[in-house]
Amino acid sequence: MEEMRIKDIAEKLNISARAVRFYEQKGLISPRKQEGNQYRLFTQEDAWRLQTIIALREVGMSVKEIKKVLDEMNEGERENIPYYLELQRAAMFAQWIELKQMITTIDQMITMCKEKNILDSEEMYRLSEGSKRLRECRKSWYDRWNFDCWAMSYDRELHHHHFGFDIHNHYKQALDMTVKWVNPRIGEKGLDIGTGTGNLAGRFSDKGVSIAGVDQSKEMLAQCRNKYPGMETKLGNFLALPYVDSQFDFAVTSLAFHHITNEQQPLALEEMKRVLKPSGRICITDLMFESTEDREGYIKQLKQQGQEEAIRLMKDKHYAFLPDVLYWFEENDYITKHKKINNLLYIVYAVPIR
Repeated sequence: MEEMRIKDIAEKLNISARAVRFYEQKGLISPRKQEGNQYRLFTQEDAWRLQTIIALREVGMSVKEIKKVLDEMNEGERENIPYYLELQRAAMFAQWIELKQMITTIDQMITMCKEKNILDSEEMYRLSEGSKRLRECRKSWYDRWNFDCWAMSYDRELHHHHFGFDIHNHYKQALDMTVKWVNPRIGEKGLDIGTGTGNLAGRFSDKGVSIAGVDQSKEMLAQCRNKYPGMETKLGNFLALPYVDSQFDFAVTSLAFHHITNEQQPLALEEMKRVLKPSGRICITDLMFESTEDREGYIKQLKQQGQEEAIRLMKDKHYAFLPDVLYWFEENDYITKHKKINNLLYIVYAVPIR
């Protein structure tokens, strides 16, 4: 096989020789060096690796991330490559949403300056602090429950992780009711957020409804694809949905909303609204309380029953307050209906007023 010198491979791939040396220095490529003059000699395999590096750099991957991808490819684990690309895609959407927020803040500052005809530093500081809080709120989410580790057994052990109601009856009843309330029409497309293994999305798919699933766990999505091979799935989370604006006719979520904090929940609702068409509707099926007194009363009940483990598990979750959810929808021009399935499980359905 003919080998190329650095000048030749740089011209072939339309990059600089300096860039080639940089990738070599970072351990991404290891060209053979000619005895005597130590000229670098590149094979077709080196050219292929450089093409891969260039492609991954183009989509924003860091050198460290690219090295991890190449190392796994060397070990024959090429099936993980789509995961890294999806991970990068999800990260880019998060950055895009952050940029949109910053642009909104700048527009507010410009409008304020034009209207007042003066530089109001206190007001500009207030706007910037608000933008900063939103950015920090989005970035503070992480998967503290390690869903990748129990994706294989999730469906089997679901009742162990959501205490307080009969999972086999009430959960299935709630999912069926969600589909009934959303009542998708022919040609519509939905989005299931926190889809997990696809228990809710699958009900739509089984009815011939086009639906995509988003989840932050690659293993959960793998289980979902095993169950529903034709379903579109993407890595992402409530605070950075990996879709551009106005893509879906409806958005649903089940037993996932409480995995984001009460402060993050309005941002999640904003994200749902962003990816929906103007007439898009939202259905949330999740564990909620009607008030802080309701929450304290429930904890007291658990203590009386000696369910200390249940109380401990509650500290890791952020059950929404039903009035807060309904208030957000009202403020954003939705009409709602809701139903209490049992002592914790609710369905909230919202349709925009158009």
